[in-house]
Amino acid sequence: MRTTYITATVIAVLILGWLFSGQMGDSGPVRHATLAEQNVTISAGHQDSELTRVRARVINASPQVQYVILRGKTDNKRTVQVKAETSGRIVDRPVERGSKVAEGDVLCQISMEDRYASLTESREGVNQATIEYEGSIKLKERGFQSDTAIAQAKAKLASAQARLERSKLEIQRTTVRAPFDGVVEDVHQEIGDYVALGATCVTVVDLDPMLLVGQVAEKDVPRLKMDLPVTGVLSDGREVEGPITFIGQQSDPATRTYSVEIQIPNPEYTLRSGLTTQIRIPVREVMAQKISPALFALTDAGEIGVRTVNENGAVVFHLVQIVREAPDGVWVSGLPDVATLITVGQELVVPGEIVEVDYEATGEMPASAADEAVQSPSEAAITEPISTPTLAATSP
Repeated sequence: MRTTYITATVIAVLILGWLFSGQMGDSGPVRHATLAEQNVTISAGHQDSELTRVRARVINASPQVQYVILRGKTDNKRTVQVKAETSGRIVDRPVERGSKVAEGDVLCQISMEDRYASLTESREGVNQATIEYEGSIKLKERGFQSDTAIAQAKAKLASAQARLERSKLEIQRTTVRAPFDGVVEDVHQEIGDYVALGATCVTVVDLDPMLLVGQVAEKDVPRLKMDLPVTGVLSDGREVEGPITFIGQQSDPATRTYSVEIQIPNPEYTLRSGLTTQIRIPVREVMAQKISPALFALTDAGEIGVRTVNENGAVVFHLVQIVREAPDGVWVSGLPDVATLITVGQELVVPGEIVEVDYEATGEMPASAADEAVQSPSEAAITEPISTPTLAATSP
């Protein structure tokens, strides 16, 4: 029995000793090195080993226009529902949907009915009132007419003249005319229809000039100016140009963006309202270089940059800003005017590391010979708005 107690005691002591040794050996949670610390470690290791070989090419900066790019649409300047100003039966409607009309062209003709008779009656009333008034004046000269009678005759003449003018206007209102040059978008009455005062005859749209409308972010609004020349690229590839004619002063409560309008000449009505348009607004000129987006790398903070080699053969990481896109690359700013860009092997090196460089393209010089390097970059047409490509997260 005593032997059993001794054995149990020994086992308990061993277990407690094992548990206690684990507590004593626990040094806290494992701390992983950051990417920057790993780069320093790798760089230190490379100093004692053979230099990493990379391929690079010299790129030169050139003046490039930076654009604010918006997604917008075309919109006609005004749309008017032309209404009848009198009542009657439609006896003629010389236009159809799609008809081009000039200011003053007849859109609808309303029957005259008894309007000519009213006009004749009004004219005779004016003649009678005129004779009575002139007679009153002659009687006053002879002392047979009072001032009151003359005033009554004058008021009767004015009333008759007013009725005559109303009769003339009533006849004019039977002809509904186009208020401006445009295109008939819709017709609302047919011959034989009876229209009341205020009934719509046709809808006319003004297509010249055409407007490009879009919404600009609040951070870009201060960069816009009235009459600034703007280029619009339509969905079918056509390009149109015109000045900014309106910049909104109040933001959209939902999107916090501001309206902007560009006026485009459209004398032949070749532009239709509602076409999707890419609006390119030039805001400034910057020095930029064109590179492949495949060379981008991300910092731990998610900033975009590229790796270059300086005159001492050391790797340098530069943060860059995208100016705009081209079909064969991306224009970026933030690099030296002449830079030696690493094109192959950039993922194998870290900033500060000394590397061995193989230069691309015959005749190009390293960055240290910048005063002898000459390059004539060719700018390509923009076809898409600027967008940041999806990149693998790598350390500078």
